[in-house]
Amino acid sequence: MVTFLPRRPGRLADVPSFDRAIGGAESNVACTLARTGHTARWISRVGADGFGDHLLAAVADCGVDVSHVRRDPRRPTGIYFRTAGDRATDAHEVAYYRAGSAASAMSAATVDPAAAGSGRVLHLSGITAALSADCLGLMRALTARRPGRPLVSFDVNHRPGLWRDPADARVLLDLARGADLVFVGEDEAADAWGLTGGPDAVRAALPEPATLVVKRGAAGAVAYDRHGGRHAEPAPRV
Repeated sequence: MVTFLPRRPGRLADVPSFDRAIGGAESNVACTLARTGHTARWISRVGADGFGDHLLAAVADCGVDVSHVRRDPRRPTGIYFRTAGDRATDAHEVAYYRAGSAASAMSAATVDPAAAGSGRVLHLSGITAALSADCLGLMRALTARRPGRPLVSFDVNHRPGLWRDPADARVLLDLARGADLVFVGEDEAADAWGLTGGPDAVRAALPEPATLVVKRGAAGAVAYDRHGGRHAEPAPRV
């Protein structure tokens, strides 16, 4: 999707102008992988509009294969606006305009399973599941355990603003159980699933993934492996 970033701090109501950029959890991962020398493919849907043109060109310029991105002549490219504030504070604002977007029309029937399963790793995020019932069906299909599938990486990426009913986000727990590698914030697990017992409580609720990484913000992260190992790491300085 296309992101609009404010040119100065302040509320969305007060910011007079924005700079355009590209956004999207999955495309960001694909771009980063391509920039570091890996082969990456991005599969999605964008509108047959100028924003779609911009997204495809920007992602392709990073070295990502965009040949399986479909153009939708009836639905627009998703966009969102956000403030420059810290995401951890109440001052941070995000306004999503993704309902009815081209990406929300993705489904198990419109995504080529051969293209989605051709890599060594298939990376997904919980944002897709929030876009529509068809998108949720696609996510269920892609996280279903079956012989021969690639390693499935799943970033929970809980975004409360995308869910009409906060209780619906509990479905992200079911999707995470089908993945091999899961990333979830300690705060996300509390907000979406009501898990407040720390990383060990998250692992108890998610025993299926071979690797689980529980992100703890400034406190670092805790990684669990298939053999019962628990590895805590401090947050890097960036």
